[in-house]
Amino acid sequence: MNKILLFVTFILSITVHAQSNEFIERQGQVTFFSYTSVENIQATNNQVLSLFKPETKAIAVRILMRAFVFKKTLMREHFNESYVESDLYPKATFSGTIVDFDITNQGEQTRIIKGEFTLKNVTKPVEIKAKITKTATGYTIEGSLDVLIDDYKINVPPLLSPNISKKIEVSFNFKYAPYEK
Repeated sequence: MNKILLFVTFILSITVHAQSNEFIERQGQVTFFSYTSVENIQATNNQVLSLFKPETKAIAVRILMRAFVFKKTLMREHFNESYVESDLYPKATFSGTIVDFDITNQGEQTRIIKGEFTLKNVTKPVEIKAKITKTATGYTIEGSLDVLIDDYKINVPPLLSPNISKKIEVSFNFKYAPYEK
């Protein structure tokens, strides 16, 4: 009987430890898209770092702005030099929590992530609808949000104003694996 009790205690301690693990995504993907009448603007960044702590429902993201890849070099130059000023503001960040996240759910959950998004040293509260899937080795979290350029002091020259959308669609896809400390 003592051996069974010891075994059950051991299994419970492993389960509790496994649920308190942190998960990391070192090469997450963030894409943004802007529709314009002249030319659509799209860029992808595959060097996004994110941490996820299921037990506290916390998520944090760091995006290096210069890592966005565009179809055209000129678009990249304008993005980094004029719009997001990557030399002055090299990264964007997000930190938040997943509302009503169920750590025991072994499948897919659609939840709201509430938090703060910082771009160009301007921080705004955001709510993001996301799909969270428990995988064999971790989690996948994907979703999208709209970013208003005026909210983050992104200045567009009047001449180019008709060519730049006031709302940018940002989507993300993170595949988390256990974080080894």
